[in-house]
Amino acid sequence: MKLGLFGGTFDPIHLGHLRCAEEVCEIFHLDRIIFIPSARQPLKTEQDITRYVHRAKMVQLAIKDNPNFSISDLEQRRGGTSYSIDTVNYFLATSPETLELNFIVGQDAFQDIHKWKDWKELLKRCHFIVMTRPGYDAEDLSAVLTKDISKDYHYDHVSDGFIGPAETSIYFRRLTFLEISSTDIRTRLAKGQSVRYLVPEIVHHYISAKKLYSSQSFTGN
Repeated sequence: MKLGLFGGTFDPIHLGHLRCAEEVCEIFHLDRIIFIPSARQPLKTEQDITRYVHRAKMVQLAIKDNPNFSISDLEQRRGGTSYSIDTVNYFLATSPETLELNFIVGQDAFQDIHKWKDWKELLKRCHFIVMTRPGYDAEDLSAVLTKDISKDYHYDHVSDGFIGPAETSIYFRRLTFLEISSTDIRTRLAKGQSVRYLVPEIVHHYISAKKLYSSQSFTGN
């Protein structure tokens, strides 16, 4: 089974997230992509985020009609800070040995991977699918990884990826990125502006019903 893990704050989930996940699923012939809303991200400790229950519900609503997408509340159940290495280890420990695990991450986040907990070990545990934007040069891993790590990877023309010493790969794929960001959506909503066609309509209705992100609401309501 080929599984993709797509973690993030999803505050809120938007059409850019969904389109990228759809393309990754198709390109890599994944059986399923699991969206994993973070409970508390270590690199976002200073940023207030909406309560988990709302973020998870919006993801659930956004993906409910796609049979290849599902959601996991693992990081909320585990509690504390959300570390990718712990999430990956959980799926490896609770899945068949034949599982092929792919960690889906954006280009900006991957460039900060050296700040992640046990990042060198994480690269050995699963494949990485890095979603890139036009103009991004993915030919030199040393621009992202430290030289002592990048030197152990070699480019494979067949898979169009970089294979490491643990036989896990790093793939860079240019996707149809929609110029949408959760930050911009929150800003628009705080100003009373429309976010129609930026988020799924069902998510738009939920945001309106719960009065999320409005200038009158408080984080966590």
